[in-house]
Amino acid sequence: MTQVRTETSQIELQIDARDWARLVFLSMLWGGTFFFTGVALKELPPLTLIFLRVTIASLILLPLLWSNGIRFPKGIAGWQPYAVMALINNVIPFSLLVMAQTYLPSGTTSVLNATTPVFTVLVAAAFGAEKLIFRRVAGVVLGLLGVAVLKGYDVDITSRQSIGIALCLGATLCFGFSALWATRKLAGRAPIGTAAFQLISASVMMCVLASVIDRPWQLQMPGLMTWLAILGLASLSTALAFIIFFQIVVRSGASNVMLVTLLVPVSAILLGYFFLDERIEVREIVGALIIGSALLVMDGRVFRLLRRSGVA
Repeated sequence: MTQVRTETSQIELQIDARDWARLVFLSMLWGGTFFFTGVALKELPPLTLIFLRVTIASLILLPLLWSNGIRFPKGIAGWQPYAVMALINNVIPFSLLVMAQTYLPSGTTSVLNATTPVFTVLVAAAFGAEKLIFRRVAGVVLGLLGVAVLKGYDVDITSRQSIGIALCLGATLCFGFSALWATRKLAGRAPIGTAAFQLISASVMMCVLASVIDRPWQLQMPGLMTWLAILGLASLSTALAFIIFFQIVVRSGASNVMLVTLLVPVSAILLGYFFLDERIEVREIVGALIIGSALLVMDGRVFRLLRRSGVA
């Protein structure tokens, strides 16, 4: 069992103000994922939706590859890191989350997705990528408490809900391994290239899965709202989001980038307030403040400043 350490790890990467801004923006992009998915699932089966998501996102990123002079990988060895990343960061977790939304409300799915930092921290510690320091563990626990307060969801375990919860947790475990893989195998590579090659690999895999299971050529043509949801999902929540994701991974490490999942429920509520005229309850404000406190605990700079000033 990995021991919790109270000292700061020498291999722990810090997150700066620029990446905190990226993290907040990324949470807004991913906050829309569950909404777009919920709309599109009314007319499309899960695997076909994911295939369209990653394929359209790949096509969006191709011009950026050419304009930045980024060449395609050569041979199986060149594509292997991206194929593995596609499998554990796109194909498996996306499929599990979308299938979970057929059993659970989108809001509940986003809350369960917020367990990603737990698995990311544990996976990184188990494989020696980052030490399991007390501050990080305390921050994760506090963040999960904030998410629970934020949504105020009373879990009523039924057979369908149990399946949905298991699917969500399987997806978050995959995200934990994908963050480790990105740090070890994709660090130092151009974020645009990493995002594009990962999504191209995912497109090939999802084409096979969707063709065998969903047979999309037999489906009715989706309506306008479904296509708008797919385009939003592909362009904003996938193409742009993964460019930002890999920028943060390169600069600040695996555990830090997965903090975004704690922010996603907050972003979803704020987007609803500003664009859908939804009310914000006191419980949601308290939950957001707890999550903010958790992020400060995990960041650690507040405690270092207090020690330097002699307060702590």
